[in-house]
Amino acid sequence: MRQFRAMASLRKPVIVRKFSRDWCAGYAEAGFGQNAVELEILDQGGKVLRIAWDQVKWVCYVRDFPAHAAPAGESTNPERLLHKRFSIRPRTAGVWLRMTLTDGEELEGLAANDRSLLEGAGLLLTPPDTRSNTQRIYIPRKAIQALEVVGLIGAGARKGPDARRTPAAQPELFEVDPDAP
Repeated sequence: MRQFRAMASLRKPVIVRKFSRDWCAGYAEAGFGQNAVELEILDQGGKVLRIAWDQVKWVCYVRDFPAHAAPAGESTNPERLLHKRFSIRPRTAGVWLRMTLTDGEELEGLAANDRSLLEGAGLLLTPPDTRSNTQRIYIPRKAIQALEVVGLIGAGARKGPDARRTPAAQPELFEVDPDAP
């Protein structure tokens, strides 16, 4: 039983959207080698697919794959990304990003406020609608034409040199008489 649980966490269900509007579903490694020349996934039939990163628009980590008898529209939008922009300010902590992809499509998401924004071959985002099939979206940097930081969500007060000062002594409410017993 333990081996099964370990295997389940090694590969995650993903839907890969290409710029050609084609898509493929399969299982990718959790860290799927973003610095590799191509993305390697194991499709549902057990065949290994290799896709060059310059063809990849995004990789969506999904809850489930579309069924063969999918409802109308799901064959063209298996990620079920209906909301690509936040309708209100997000509540989850992170960096709120708006990006234009190289094909002109716009997308918003929340990224972690860490070094992954500057380093790595792509960005991992939380989509605007977390109730949809897509839980996370990985966008290769090659697919991003423009990137805008809309806001920083959940940033606490900065602790600079002023915050480290010792507070002034509290004034006494009642004068203390030193001669009182």
